[in-house]
Amino acid sequence: MYTLKFGKVINTVPFKFLIRNIFKKPKKVRKPVFNRLRGASHRKAVIAKVVIITPKKPNSALRHVAKTSVYLTMRKAFARITGVGSVPSKFNRVLLRGGRANDLPSVRLTLVRNVYDFGAIYGKKKRRSVYGTPRSDSHTSHVRRRFRHLHS
Repeated sequence: MYTLKFGKVINTVPFKFLIRNIFKKPKKVRKPVFNRLRGASHRKAVIAKVVIITPKKPNSALRHVAKTSVYLTMRKAFARITGVGSVPSKFNRVLLRGGRANDLPSVRLTLVRNVYDFGAIYGKKKRRSVYGTPRSDSHTSHVRRRFRHLHS
């Protein structure tokens, strides 16, 4: 629709199009998931509380989870405690990394063992890197075949 105003032609919108926007429902905006680590791979934190949580429906167990406050943001976040045995206590410094527990709701972080105040699990032979276990003295290191004559 065109109207004349002081000798100029102006393009105006019909009234029904103006009314349409008034009755439109506003679009829902998705909230982004807040990244507790702020884009870093690891982040230092302090344990506020150690909690025991039961997992979701098909599984049943008692899982240890630490409620931590991240150093940079001081935001609270739940992190799972790997391994059976030693559990960190309140006010211990720990290192957080990503990695969620599939059957625990709202647990999206994991504690790294053998860093700061959170100790390793000793006596592990397999998956030592997960539990922070040092290599035993009896464990022989791998030597390439072509260099074995130098080590004997």
